[in-house]
Amino acid sequence: MRRQHIGWVAGAAAAVLVAAGAITYAVAEDGGSGARTPGAESADAGFARDMAVHHQQAVEMSYIVRDRTKNVEVRRLAYDIAQTQANQRGMLLGWLDLWDLPKVSAEPPMTWMGMGGMASGKDGALMPGMATNTDLKRLQTLSGKKAEVFYLQLMTAHHKGGIHMAEGCVAKCTVGVEKRLAQGMVDAQQSEIQLMADMLKERGAQPRS
Repeated sequence: MRRQHIGWVAGAAAAVLVAAGAITYAVAEDGGSGARTPGAESADAGFARDMAVHHQQAVEMSYIVRDRTKNVEVRRLAYDIAQTQANQRGMLLGWLDLWDLPKVSAEPPMTWMGMGGMASGKDGALMPGMATNTDLKRLQTLSGKKAEVFYLQLMTAHHKGGIHMAEGCVAKCTVGVEKRLAQGMVDAQQSEIQLMADMLKERGAQPRS
């Protein structure tokens, strides 16, 4: 069952990579026609900016743990997460370019959701679910089972925060392909959360509260 689950996650990641070009092209068509181009303070732009930052940290954590463990399952999961989220990040930033919108904002993260004050940004955790700089430094010092457990705990929290933002885009974004990408993030990350819960249980651990 575990191999089937990981295989499904890997297959889903591959599907996202294959679809990326088509999704970017569809958005380019919308932007090129001048119709429905989002504004700088829109939910579409806010989600693209914030999720690009959120994804970058997931990629960073995943590559750290790949160097800290030899466990095949954890390394495969980390690789899938890194590849999928790096690709999605490129798409989000590409859409901002297509819309001729800035990649940074003077407003706090998640302002587009009406939740600009939700995260303090203390110690580098710019949005809910993000690891702190202290967490990342600790992950770099661990190895083997300890690194696996800490990574799975950090990534579970990270996914929960990402799902919250993606659900916000599903509700508030206006560009159809972006809303569909956000829903795909919700579905994939919910599945990975369950997978990581099983992997933590096998290691005598559980997600952090």
